[in-house]
Amino acid sequence: MARLKDCAVKLKAGPDDGLEEGQFEAYAAVFGNKDSYGDVIVPGAFKDTLADWKDSGNNLPLLFGHNMQDPDFNVGHVLEAKEDDRGLLVKAQLDLENPKAQQTYRLLKGRRLNQMSFAYDVLDGGEAQRARSDDGDDVEHYYELRKLKLYEVSVVPIGANQETEILAVKALENLTGAALTEEQKAAILPAYFALGTLLGRGKQDAGAASGSGAPKDTEVSSKASRTPSVAKRLAAEIELLALTGEV
Repeated sequence: MARLKDCAVKLKAGPDDGLEEGQFEAYAAVFGNKDSYGDVIVPGAFKDTLADWKDSGNNLPLLFGHNMQDPDFNVGHVLEAKEDDRGLLVKAQLDLENPKAQQTYRLLKGRRLNQMSFAYDVLDGGEAQRARSDDGDDVEHYYELRKLKLYEVSVVPIGANQETEILAVKALENLTGAALTEEQKAAILPAYFALGTLLGRGKQDAGAASGSGAPKDTEVSSKASRTPSVAKRLAAEIELLALTGEV
């Protein structure tokens, strides 16, 4: 399962910023800063994966909220992606025939969305340290991300992914009664979110069948990026019971 990282940036979107209709520019990642997970991305981390995407002839997908299951949330593609001194700069085109992409574009132009995120795997990384002061007495330890495999970039609400993962981990730790290791988190979180999505979709389908109607597009869009719901917490319980052999 790919990992996720967020980057709060100032977006340029639309003709007022010198771009064509439906286009925007933003940094999907920044170099050098230590994030809440203790990771630091170094220049060159995206070099090979960007070359691989270019050689493949495929478009790097632009999603809303990392929703890979629903094609409606595949809201566009990346036109250009490059590393500069600051980080990974992308120029993206929204599919304005897609209602969710239209809504995303309005949110971008209205400055109601200002965060990008990307899904990735670590191909090369390791522990590193750097001095916080000139005399070298104060040393900062971190995990250095040197080579990444990029799967997609997403427009996300502020803090959505950090908040979701933190609450998910807390829910899982409450169920197990102990702190989870990084390996356990990596093994369990994908199933947690996948089952939550499945149960949530089943609930929507049941509502539609009973005549209550499916949620509006705006409701689906916001729910997809919220923190774990009751359904997702239930999914976590089911998965943990399955892992322990109790179901």
